[in-house]
Amino acid sequence: MLKQTLQQKLLQKLSPQQIQFIKLLQVPTVSLDARIKEELEENPALEDGSLTNMNDPVEEYPDKDPDDDFNMEENSYEDEFSVDEYIQEDDYKDYGGGYDHDDEDGKKEIPIAVQDSFYENLQNQLDLLALSDKDYIVGQQIIGSLDDDGYLRRPILSLIDDLAFSQNVIVEEEDVEDILKIVQSFDPAGIGARNLQECLAIQLRKKDLTNPIIQQAMMVVENYLDEFTKKHYDKIEKQLGVNSEELKEIVNEILKLNPKPGDSGAAAGKQLQIIPDFHISNNDGVLHLTLNGRNAPELRVSRSYQEMFEHYEKTEKNDKKMREAVQFVKQKLDSAKWFIDAIKQRQQTLLKTMNAIMEYQYDYFLTGDDRMLKPMILKDIADKIEMDISTVSRVANSKYVQTEFGTFLLKSFFSEAIQTESGEEVSNKEVKKILEECIANEDKRKPLADEKLTEILKEKGYSIARRTVAKYREAMNIPVARLRKEL
Repeated sequence: MLKQTLQQKLLQKLSPQQIQFIKLLQVPTVSLDARIKEELEENPALEDGSLTNMNDPVEEYPDKDPDDDFNMEENSYEDEFSVDEYIQEDDYKDYGGGYDHDDEDGKKEIPIAVQDSFYENLQNQLDLLALSDKDYIVGQQIIGSLDDDGYLRRPILSLIDDLAFSQNVIVEEEDVEDILKIVQSFDPAGIGARNLQECLAIQLRKKDLTNPIIQQAMMVVENYLDEFTKKHYDKIEKQLGVNSEELKEIVNEILKLNPKPGDSGAAAGKQLQIIPDFHISNNDGVLHLTLNGRNAPELRVSRSYQEMFEHYEKTEKNDKKMREAVQFVKQKLDSAKWFIDAIKQRQQTLLKTMNAIMEYQYDYFLTGDDRMLKPMILKDIADKIEMDISTVSRVANSKYVQTEFGTFLLKSFFSEAIQTESGEEVSNKEVKKILEECIANEDKRKPLADEKLTEILKEKGYSIARRTVAKYREAMNIPVARLRKEL
């Protein structure tokens, strides 16, 4: 049976301009250049002001109120409109003039050392060998199948299938095993292993096997690796018939080995990806905040598109093609204006949010001492700058600030409050710092268990549960007491 009903709903929708601002806000500085280039390629009405004549008259718009986080209204695409709202004779050098940013630091490029990649290094070693065409192809297949850690985690049979289907090379399992042994002889030592045990064993075989310590280390890797990883040293001592001092030498020899031989050259490249969005300097006890210059690009609306729009405005509009041309130009001009407005609002929101965080954690930014961090949650900053919590979250989760004592993700300054026995509220960062110091100063032969750490914190006035101590320890990537034990 058909039934007709009437429902009333209240929905909140974001305009295209609001969505564009949200996306730009969460983009970090390192990715902003690529986003701007993408917009410049897609919209011919938008130009890079740094590449144009400084004396050209350009489009300029008044700054939006940074408190008005989501007040951008949708413009209607009507057939009748005035060209005056697009044509102004302001100087684009005023763009971004109201912002305090650091152009010099923002434009510095980080030097990158030119060196062969991990796979290129292995390929170069393979090229030096006198191999048949068939064996050379197998070697290439093995090298290409290694993961970033340098391990061959794919089954040999899968490599054989790939060689047959993609290279039209038919090989036996023994043939692949022989070439794999050749690859495992390459540098860095341990490359091409199929598991951790084989990786460590390959590295030990390249050492002096006549040395008793190396021989016993090989026995531990081949027969007692599980006990070694769990630090059951007493069991290993009984099995090998050695005392604690001899076992210490064996363990130290194993600890010198590299469990991820393929990852040795990757760390430097990863560190180069962090570019700070803000800079905080300390001038005789007064903090000064600057915005990375890359966040304030010189953008302008194309003068040629403005003139084209003005020309179309004066022509007869009864022609359908002419109306479509006018509509297209107007859409591009609107899009360029909205993008420039979104970039400006992004700058204002970044500065306003970071300035509120700096003021809230002023003592911390003066000293760099984690114990000076105040309890701070997203709502504290959102209330301070009168913006939505989601806006603060987008800034905190993807932006970095450079201080005199390091570069940090903004998210790291937010923490929950813990009440001491005296009734004072402190940041859980302070508790974590004390916990870290206790573990760093413990006797490694008898590391402190979570229960003992809980007692120490209670003696210092921090009454927290053992499970909370365990949660903080795991958050700092600190293993349990048994795994921290040393000989």
